[in-house]
Amino acid sequence: MNGIQAVQTALKSTADLPGMYLSDLSDADLLVRPVPNANHIAWQLGHLIDSECHLTTEVLKGAKYPELPKRFQEQYTKEGSKKDTGFLGKKDYLGLFAKTRQATVEAVGKLTEADLDKPTSGPMAQYAPTWRALLLLVSNHTLMHAGQFTAVRRKLGKPIVF
Repeated sequence: MNGIQAVQTALKSTADLPGMYLSDLSDADLLVRPVPNANHIAWQLGHLIDSECHLTTEVLKGAKYPELPKRFQEQYTKEGSKKDTGFLGKKDYLGLFAKTRQATVEAVGKLTEADLDKPTSGPMAQYAPTWRALLLLVSNHTLMHAGQFTAVRRKLGKPIVF
């Protein structure tokens, strides 16, 4: 397995987590906060979608990401995380997430091994100094938020999924 395939495997391995954790949740459940001031799942899903599209712009210039709804980016800012209205339903989030992740995986497949070692720039460079590190961060970002979904599941009395 080469580096491109390893990055694609990481991205694919976390792609199904949101659907697994949300399978038995309603749209209303997505707005439950596990504790006061915590982000609800609806905001986290939009944040994952928006950030994947924006984090990868430097390295995946040819990625064909889905068109996002009007004012999507504004809804998933720190200020937007405090809101409880104006969010999409589960089906919409899962569809956008799947299309976004598929576009990322496909675009990664067009990179070369040498591309993975190129340095990143901007504020993310301190966290992910190479393209490889940035793309793995995208995968790990999904895993981190999926872990936060479990707190809502426990609060709602849902069974352990994974």
